[in-house]
Amino acid sequence: MTTSSLPCPCGLPAAYPDCCGRFHTGGRPAPTAEALMRSRFSAFAVGDTAYLLRSWHSSTRPDRLDLEPGQRWERLEVLATERGGMFETEGSVEFRAHYREGGHAGSLHEHSDFSREDGSWVYVGPRSPVEFD
Repeated sequence: MTTSSLPCPCGLPAAYPDCCGRFHTGGRPAPTAEALMRSRFSAFAVGDTAYLLRSWHSSTRPDRLDLEPGQRWERLEVLATERGGMFETEGSVEFRAHYREGGHAGSLHEHSDFSREDGSWVYVGPRSPVEFD
């Protein structure tokens, strides 16, 4: 089985190139806040820091992003979505992202805000403190 036939890391059944991969390559922008959230999780899973920075709001974007080399993002649960549709300018997504690091499993729970910047959805930041389990 080739990588291109494996399901996307975001949890949807489509293959990575047909799902989040098309956003990562710049082929098209994510159409909704939830699609952007899923594509950002996939970017963490595949180590695409360039996409993560590109999809971050200019007012909150860090100058650089260094991913933890031993951390593997394994599964995403979207818990709730508010607004963030194709014809809206703001939205939020609550999610739990599961990871493995140093043989230990953990999860990150976040309620994130998203907005449109120059017509594309971008990540603004967490609405409340991020919780690690």
